[in-house]
Amino acid sequence: MAASTTTARAGRPVGGLARMEQRWGVLLALPVVLGFLVFTIGPMLASFVISLTDWTIGGEVNWIGLDNYRQMFGDDDLFGTSLRVTLFYTLMAVPLTLTVGFGVAMLLNRDIRGRGLFRVLYYLPVLVPSVASAVLWTWVYNPEFGLLNQLLRSAGLPTSQWIYDADTALPSLAIMSAWGFGNAAVIFLAGLQGVPRHLYEAIEMDGGGPWAQFRYVTLPMMTPTIFYNLVMGLIATFQVFNEAYVMTSGGPDNATLFYNYYLYRTAFSEGRLGYASALAWVLFVVMIVVTALVFRSARRWVYYETGDGR
Repeated sequence: MAASTTTARAGRPVGGLARMEQRWGVLLALPVVLGFLVFTIGPMLASFVISLTDWTIGGEVNWIGLDNYRQMFGDDDLFGTSLRVTLFYTLMAVPLTLTVGFGVAMLLNRDIRGRGLFRVLYYLPVLVPSVASAVLWTWVYNPEFGLLNQLLRSAGLPTSQWIYDADTALPSLAIMSAWGFGNAAVIFLAGLQGVPRHLYEAIEMDGGGPWAQFRYVTLPMMTPTIFYNLVMGLIATFQVFNEAYVMTSGGPDNATLFYNYYLYRTAFSEGRLGYASALAWVLFVVMIVVTALVFRSARRWVYYETGDGR
């Protein structure tokens, strides 16, 4: 047994037991690897090839090279509009969701009666299907009998058109996104429970109050968790779709024409599969660039307790 172990480590032929373990390892990993190749890498490569054609549903396929990309950046005003709308939505929705999730997580981390019940209640909105949530918020934002305007009228305040006005539609959807803060709050809560208690005690011994504890202990120790939620939030908001599809149809006046909704409309309403594939690849590249920039910036503000601290 010792000899077989030694030869395995040296890269030479291994014993029968080790060979059997290797075969079983490859066999058990094979479905996942094949699934990734067939259902992820394969469609991605196919979509890139399709993006170089003028394929439309029911039409002939002609090779046009980079013409779809030239049209996208040259003549397609809706491409720029959808990308700009998505970026603005991301800049509003991600910080809002992270702030609300972090604040709720800090409240749920306190030792209060019924803490478990509150944790369940705050997480419930995440369990609501996104389409059902969109239908619910369509009623909430209704300018005639919606919940928000009813509350504003009761308080004697001016009402709003919410998602039915071009100036307020996008901020309204960003506010709606904060309702699903449950996932971020759960991750923040796990991070808060991992902060060493002795660091808070050290601040107290130095005469620091709650603000000092938050500034010098909680916030630095939570930066890895904030970084994770930030990346996941960016990826999610760049792919937002259901809100535009169910609530606004991209309107009014293209104020909520999210990139994914424009891609869907190009592919399945207009039937331009080649151009839609090109749109998908541009979105893929944009997401990679934004994520890479966030990772690069993390060196300056994300603190890790182990290693070199950064």
